[in-house]
Amino acid sequence: MAKTPLKIDLRTSPYIRKAPSVPQIMRNVVYALLPIAAYAIYQFGISALALMCTTILACIGTEALFNKLSNKKNTIVDFSAVITGLLLGMTLPAGFPLWMAAVAGFTAIAMGKTLFGGLGFNIFNPALVGRAFIQAAFPVSITTWTPALASDRFIEFIPSTLALPFMKPLATAEWSQQVAIDGFTGATPLALMKFQGIFTDSYDLFLGSVAGSTGETSSLLILICGAYLMARKMLDWRIPAAVLFGAAVTSEFFYFMDPSHYPSPAFMLFSGGLMFAAVFMASDMVASPVTPLGIFVFGCLVGFLTIIIRLFGGLTEAVMYAILFANAATPIIESYTQPRIYGARKKIQEKS
Repeated sequence: MAKTPLKIDLRTSPYIRKAPSVPQIMRNVVYALLPIAAYAIYQFGISALALMCTTILACIGTEALFNKLSNKKNTIVDFSAVITGLLLGMTLPAGFPLWMAAVAGFTAIAMGKTLFGGLGFNIFNPALVGRAFIQAAFPVSITTWTPALASDRFIEFIPSTLALPFMKPLATAEWSQQVAIDGFTGATPLALMKFQGIFTDSYDLFLGSVAGSTGETSSLLILICGAYLMARKMLDWRIPAAVLFGAAVTSEFFYFMDPSHYPSPAFMLFSGGLMFAAVFMASDMVASPVTPLGIFVFGCLVGFLTIIIRLFGGLTEAVMYAILFANAATPIIESYTQPRIYGARKKIQEKS
């Protein structure tokens, strides 16, 4: 019986495949965020759609403006401004006034990105810079939550959405009665935990049937979208894993000390914006470390600070400030976690 001849596939160099470009990575991040955006529109209706469109357009317009003023090439095509606007819109309440959202988009690009020299030079996540500014400038509006699944959400805006600058819209509670929403509470699960000692069921938190920011409610959907980016090798899974590990260990310590006073780790992981921030914000390729040990330290620091501020700080949600603090510490983290070069010896100090 004749043997089948061995076939050898000969190819010319280079043998290393070309890495995906910045626009390709950014487009895939947009693709991953679209299901979360669609779920937000399903929950909150046209107000959520208008909010995300406003932040995206504000970010694109601001980037175009600074490109023109500085005579730089067009950087809008790399989709980074789109992602900043989309992420920013998803961290805001659904009924957030659109004029404030436009201010947030301008601030995110101007102060969080352009001020440092553009994409690749920013030391902070631009979307979080915009939200931090809005948190300080408009603390009442950014902590005013509106109900999900209103009956007229696809044909009627939440009153505060179209509020004019410095004008007071219809109260959220009054509006919720008009659209016949039963059992509405304006408090998020974190607010109920912090100020009333009420713990929301972890199953509801995981599925997203709770009040919260536009894109931060469903942990299940966020994990699925993050898995898509991991499968495409466009998300370093170690960063969100380290963030969640740090938060879980810290919350488990306090829960073990007093289960009646402190919430369980599952509550802490699935509530608020921790899951969304761990997957899509802490993993910012520019503002996060690249050393293996540095990634772990960075993520654990974010998770630790988030839980500490939630439990003992004045704010109900703290992941935004935790990531910004860790972004600022990234150069220090990387300097102390540089891996030793293969074959190099440690310096031996001579005794005097």
